[in-house]
Amino acid sequence: MTMMFEVEDLAVASPATVSRCGMVYMEPESLGLSPFVTSWMNTLPEKVAANPYIVSTLQKLFDDMMEDGAYFVRKNCPEIVKTVSNNLALSCMRLLDCYLNSYIETETNKITPDHIDNLASQIKQLFMLCFIWSLGATTTQLGRERFDKWIRD
Repeated sequence: MTMMFEVEDLAVASPATVSRCGMVYMEPESLGLSPFVTSWMNTLPEKVAANPYIVSTLQKLFDDMMEDGAYFVRKNCPEIVKTVSNNLALSCMRLLDCYLNSYIETETNKITPDHIDNLASQIKQLFMLCFIWSLGATTTQLGRERFDKWIRD
């Protein structure tokens, strides 16, 4: 017979218990959002990832805005359905993926340098669109007004 117990956290588990069970648990808050961003950046389409301007701009935008934006939403924006910051960040990345999927080169879809230059000229705007629609989407009208003011400031 095999018995499996899933606990909410390991607050009362000893190191011996954890090692015998072969589990490692880290609170999502202790990781922060940077591992998710790093992992996602490694999945950028090949020609997009080859452009240093796009990569550095996305990295800088994530570094400058994602943690602060998630913190602001947590502290100032009531949510109809509670979310976690990791999910909000991943939602932003999934929305960006929707736009970046057209830059995956296939037999019928050849990506030219002009396509990449066009994307580079719009990458900040695309990020902001996805950022606003992911972090600001789960809150109430009052929270959206607060988030809008924070973004504009």
